[in-house]
Amino acid sequence: MNENIQKRNALLAQKVAEGLKSRNMSAYCASDREEALKIALSLIPEGSSVTMGGSVSAGEIGLVSALKEGNYNFIDRNEIADKRAAMLAAYDADVFLSSVNAMTEDGELVNIDGNANRVSALAQGPKKVIFIVGMNKVCSDLDGAMKRARNVAAPINAQRFGLNTPCAKTGACMNCKSPDTICCQFLITRYSKHPGRIHVILVNDNLGF
Repeated sequence: MNENIQKRNALLAQKVAEGLKSRNMSAYCASDREEALKIALSLIPEGSSVTMGGSVSAGEIGLVSALKEGNYNFIDRNEIADKRAAMLAAYDADVFLSSVNAMTEDGELVNIDGNANRVSALAQGPKKVIFIVGMNKVCSDLDGAMKRARNVAAPINAQRFGLNTPCAKTGACMNCKSPDTICCQFLITRYSKHPGRIHVILVNDNLGF
C-alpha cells in the first residue's frame, strides 16, 4: 500500500477508534496484518470456543489458520455436515469472528446478510464479538456505508458465491427481490449495550470486500 495512504489511514483509524469507544465498543489500531493477528489472539483465551460468520478478512490476517492449529475449539461450519447445528452453536460460543460490510468514521457498523445467522449472532448470543476491519471499509457517514455495503460488498459476495442476482451481473445494487438475494437482513450496530462484548480491530490494509 502507498506510504501516503498508510499515513492517512493511521490518522483516520484514530478518529474511528474514538467513535467506537464512544459507542461502548473496544477499538484497536493495527499497523499491518501481523499486528492485527497478534491483537486478535490476545483477545481469545486458549480453550475458547470460537466460530465465525464467513469473514474473509479473518482468513487474510491468518487468524483462521492460527485458531485451527492452536489450542482452541474452532467450530468450522464448512467442515460440519449439519450446517444448521453449526450456525446454532455460534450463539453459545465464547468468541464470534466477523468483519463488516462497511462502517462509518464515527464507529457505526453496517452488515447485510442473507441467512441472518451472521447478523443475528452479532446482535445477540456469543459472549465476545471480534471484528477484523480493513480501512478500505471505512466510509464518511452512514449513507456512504450503506451504499458501500449494497454496491461493493453485496455484488462481490454474490459473484463469489455464484448467485443469480442482478447485482452479480451488473456490479451494482438493483434493490432486487431475487430468490438468490443476500440482502435480506440489514444490521446497523450503533452502540454496544454490554461493555467488553464488541471489539473492533482496525487494520491499516485493504481486507475483504
